[in-house]
Amino acid sequence: MMAGRVGTARVGPRRVVGARSAGTVTARSGTRGFSTPSPREVVLRYALLVLALFVTIGPFLWQLSTSLKGASEDVYTTTPSFLPAEPTLDNYARAFEAVPILGFAGNSLVVAAIVVTGNVVGATLAGYALARLRFRGARLVLGALLLTLLLPGEATIVAQYLTIRQLGLADTLAGVALPGAIGMLNVLLMRTAFAALPKELDEAAIVDGANAWQRLWHVGVPNVLGMMAVVAIFAFIGAWDDFLWPLIVLTTPEKFTLTVGLEYLSGTFTNNPRVVAAGTMIAFVPIVVFFAALQRYFFRGVDEGAIKG
Repeated sequence: MMAGRVGTARVGPRRVVGARSAGTVTARSGTRGFSTPSPREVVLRYALLVLALFVTIGPFLWQLSTSLKGASEDVYTTTPSFLPAEPTLDNYARAFEAVPILGFAGNSLVVAAIVVTGNVVGATLAGYALARLRFRGARLVLGALLLTLLLPGEATIVAQYLTIRQLGLADTLAGVALPGAIGMLNVLLMRTAFAALPKELDEAAIVDGANAWQRLWHVGVPNVLGMMAVVAIFAFIGAWDDFLWPLIVLTTPEKFTLTVGLEYLSGTFTNNPRVVAAGTMIAFVPIVVFFAALQRYFFRGVDEGAIKG
């Protein structure tokens, strides 16, 4: 009896010690993946970030610097100066005097408003239908949407122009905005956002007697506001920066969008790239303002995952 108790008592601590040592080894091995990076790795990471920042923002900063340079500064010198020697805003004033920038900007805002509204409303409805509703041919419709993404826009631009002309929308802002009113990529983005929502939310709403429209408005939309902001920003940038399609559709100078109208700066000030750079900066301001207004929802949509109760 005593021998058995002693043997058991001896074995017990060994097991406990072995378990503790195994747990210690596991904890130590688990923290290796989250160790603090070495100084060399930190320097390499920051060097890559600076390189990426220079490649992406460098051209924009150079245009901004050129737009602030005076007439006495040579922008074609072999060793150009990044900082203006005598910063001035005369180039912006001359750009406003050369072309009706405000009128062109107003036309661009009309086109962008139609495109953003069409994409937010249309892509939301189509995405919800493909993700949460059951109907015949759903997979066929989804496959057709994916096939449209395989064709570049230039491949169908002639057919688009013929369609717009037959509808009587040639040389109109509506004709410029109509082809981009609903983007297939935006529909897929909204479908992905709605498909990520738990099915229990719809089931609970159905038990409460909600129809499809009520489920969309009260359950679906509040949980995908972030993705809707992403769609709105992408649609606005695409409509605002579009150049080829408005150039084809519009023929009346008073109806030109800003990107097309700014081409007059190149013709009027062929030897003055400072004014052209100033016009580029003016066209960039609305994009910054629009993104700043929706940036909170934009980053929420990029990392969509929080579900409201």
